[in-house]
Amino acid sequence: MAVYTHLGAEALGELICAFNVGDLVSAKGIAEGVSNSNWLIETTGYGGGKTGHYSENGGARFILTMFEGRTEIADLPFFLGLLDHLADKGCPVPRTIHDRDGASFRSLTGPDGEEKVVALIEFLPGVSVSLPTPAQAHAVGIALAQMHKAVEGYDQNRRNTLALPEWRDLLEACKPEELATIDPALGETVTRELAFLDANWPRHLPTGVVHADLFPDNVLMLGETVTGLIDFYFSCTDIIAYDVAVTHAAWCFDNAGRNFNPAISAALLKGYESVRPLSVEEREALPVLARGAAMRFLSTRAYDWINTPQDALVVRKDPLAFARRLAFYADPAHADVFA
Repeated sequence: MAVYTHLGAEALGELICAFNVGDLVSAKGIAEGVSNSNWLIETTGYGGGKTGHYSENGGARFILTMFEGRTEIADLPFFLGLLDHLADKGCPVPRTIHDRDGASFRSLTGPDGEEKVVALIEFLPGVSVSLPTPAQAHAVGIALAQMHKAVEGYDQNRRNTLALPEWRDLLEACKPEELATIDPALGETVTRELAFLDANWPRHLPTGVVHADLFPDNVLMLGETVTGLIDFYFSCTDIIAYDVAVTHAAWCFDNAGRNFNPAISAALLKGYESVRPLSVEEREALPVLARGAAMRFLSTRAYDWINTPQDALVVRKDPLAFARRLAFYADPAHADVFA
């Protein structure tokens, strides 16, 4: 989440009026993340019995998202329909708030005259943990597996637009001297690892709709209970075990990627397999899939590190945090991580 486009109070008020959620009380930009512009919205409320998290003063809270360059507008029916499908299946995900005409998203003209698209979704209670416990990791593994089973009836598909070919494209768009400003060895690392992944990427594992971005800041928790899986705007149809690998890479290291936590790893995998056991083929592929997961976030973070506007209200993510994860997964000494 982030704020790339700035909207004034009048524009936000007019926009919120298009939804039957009461009048705008406050809007706070959310700085975390790197993809879309987001605001925490509070309104006067729209009566009882409808979805929404209510504040102490009786107002309702929502998340307003404005989709920026990396999100294709044609994909929004897939993303927003997925939220409603999973919510109907009992998964802890936010529902989409439809406007007065029944649409799940709206267009508006941004302050720069560019056409923008926005969606309003339910606000869910909970906090994102920065130092997860094994019990919390176990709960996240369960929630991920439950999501993978719940999407079996979802009838829409979306190609992963941040798969291996796109990792290569993003890194090739960065000049060697630009990558060297991040780390002198980075160019050599990505060249070697992309060649390895090209040669070894699994092609015949079970596929389905995956989250593809389940970092701790995309999971809301109260204690050891998962109250929300959020930010599905990278979700797609891909190898299901790849989603396990992405979540493993996101949860099992410190933020800098320097320290691996084996207790978190074991708890996450145990929780997942208590709901959806991995096949022998899936488990054997996890080391390669984890290297791919690390490369995916290394590539996008390196590109964003070089290309993010200096005046954007956004916290840039360190690419080396995933270069270190990549080195960990590629090290034969760690071959037993997924055993």
